[in-house]
Amino acid sequence: MSDIARQPGPLNGGQLRDRLAAGQATLGTFVGTASPVTAEVCAAAGFDWLLVDLEHGLGGEEQVGATVPAAAAYGVPTLVRVESEARIRIGRVLDAGAAGVMLPRLDTPVQVHAAIKHLYYPPRGDRGVATYNRACRFGLDPGALDRGNDEVLCVVQIESVRAVAAAEEIAAIDGVDVLFVGPRDLSHDLGVPGQVQAPVFLDALEQVRLASRKAGKACGLLVNDGAAAAAKLDEGWTFVAIGSDSTLLATAATSQLARARKGGPADVRRSEGPA
Repeated sequence: MSDIARQPGPLNGGQLRDRLAAGQATLGTFVGTASPVTAEVCAAAGFDWLLVDLEHGLGGEEQVGATVPAAAAYGVPTLVRVESEARIRIGRVLDAGAAGVMLPRLDTPVQVHAAIKHLYYPPRGDRGVATYNRACRFGLDPGALDRGNDEVLCVVQIESVRAVAAAEEIAAIDGVDVLFVGPRDLSHDLGVPGQVQAPVFLDALEQVRLASRKAGKACGLLVNDGAAAAAKLDEGWTFVAIGSDSTLLATAATSQLARARKGGPADVRRSEGPA
């Protein structure tokens, strides 16, 4: 193998999978602004993983190609929430160097079985085979094909009443590494939109957490801030996302602006700005 092929490339999900399988807690954030620079800032800040959001984010699959090397420069793997579980959508982001995928809106074990086949090369699955992509260091590391099935990370979202009811079955599926609660979708489906302290919502969270624990899989969810993340880590959640690049920026900007304006002269608060 050439010296070029020996150089570090895009990070696979193997190390992250090992950490999660060992029960270690990890913290990440969603990336939805379609800005690789913003993603790089998040990686530099020390998150354990980034998740490019193609379901609700502003960018398309081209964002994955830009984000993966930016985050990898800081030793941070990039995951991708695909907009659908279609085979071509999953294969393209993995070929672009994603360490794994998050699968949204899957309600049953049958749907999960069908979707995760697309993460694996034959004969285990039906992922398309090619080496001239980032995942194989553009042909310099064909051995990545042999490692791929053992390194890819699969996160399945639990976002509905049906999915919660099937959580134990879904967690037990070989190839599922993480059950991840989408709090907004789940709260809406439970009839308590946005009410994350509602008893029925908290009961659903605990059901998912226990299902993951029983299967020896990681459990995750999205929270707004670091304090909420710390509380969930204390409860045993191990794959916790703290907001997104846009919400973290908006919160920081609002907070610092409020601090600057507090007690200041009214004319400064209201009118001063860049020339």
